[in-house]
Amino acid sequence: MNESPVDLRSDTVTRPTKAMLAAMAAADVGDDVYGDDPTVNRLQARMAEMAGMEAALFMPSGTQSNLVALMTHCARGDEYLVGQTAHTYKYEGGGAAVLGSIQPQPIENAPDGSIPLDKLRAAVKPHDSHFARTRLIALENTMHGQVIPQRYVEEASAFARGAGLAMHLDGARVFNAVVASGSSLAAICSPFDTVSVCLSKGLGTPVGSVLCGPRDFIEQGHRWRKMLGGGLRQAGILAAAGLHALDHHVERLADDHANAARLAEGLRGIDGLAVRGPFTNMVFVDLPAARVDGFARSLRDAGIVASVGPTTRFVTHLDVDRAGIERLIDVVQGHFMRTAA
Repeated sequence: MNESPVDLRSDTVTRPTKAMLAAMAAADVGDDVYGDDPTVNRLQARMAEMAGMEAALFMPSGTQSNLVALMTHCARGDEYLVGQTAHTYKYEGGGAAVLGSIQPQPIENAPDGSIPLDKLRAAVKPHDSHFARTRLIALENTMHGQVIPQRYVEEASAFARGAGLAMHLDGARVFNAVVASGSSLAAICSPFDTVSVCLSKGLGTPVGSVLCGPRDFIEQGHRWRKMLGGGLRQAGILAAAGLHALDHHVERLADDHANAARLAEGLRGIDGLAVRGPFTNMVFVDLPAARVDGFARSLRDAGIVASVGPTTRFVTHLDVDRAGIERLIDVVQGHFMRTAA
């Protein structure tokens, strides 16, 4: 097979464009541990302004950015309320518990990705020495590709304020939510005290996230970042990729959403395959467990890279064009035609 692979495992697999690499090579750098890398400082100032926050801190990864936020919001023995399928709880190695001594209280998500307010209310612990102290609600947007309704977020924020809790947003794909909703980053972030914005997913940078929040919070977070090994030196080379992405890769997320919509349209109606979505840049397909191996083999033989299981997630991104989507549709349709009983 001479065609290049089409990798739909995640939007994290993108490679820097030539223009992004040129921006990185030309970056003006300093020592960010001393706070004198001008490109990092520009990125932090810009992200804080876009998010409507006072300050920001560049991090090597979204996992570290979320962990710094949790460790700054919560002390040892505190807890945070979080969705059971949220990244900060399920996919970040238990860092809050292991490194922060923070107890997660996972709550079942609603189908739209939100956490029902009645379940949040019931999970807040009384002020009693028997219990961990509830300090924080952590939400995620998008959640498995779904844009969390802003009205819900505002209601959750009002509840949090009344209960004396802070609000953190894992905004790993928040720019997808911005583009899909036609809103602004500041508007989506306004109900939250802090937000972690990932640059290395839909925006296509090779590495990096930015934690935004109040100035004193970010100053405290700076110490945790250092302790966790996130104090980088000439990090402006990486920050330059983020600045380039903000200039050139935000509005183009609409292309990924359109490709996901085309993929869902092309797969819907195939016997033996249940399609869910599109959800911004994600499409989920469900198939019987007995058919997983054959499906995986057909994709692999055709150069389609995916994490195949009874539920398979296809993620569109900067490095997948419409031709790649049409190729995937043809492969899937062909597989089910060949294997039809």
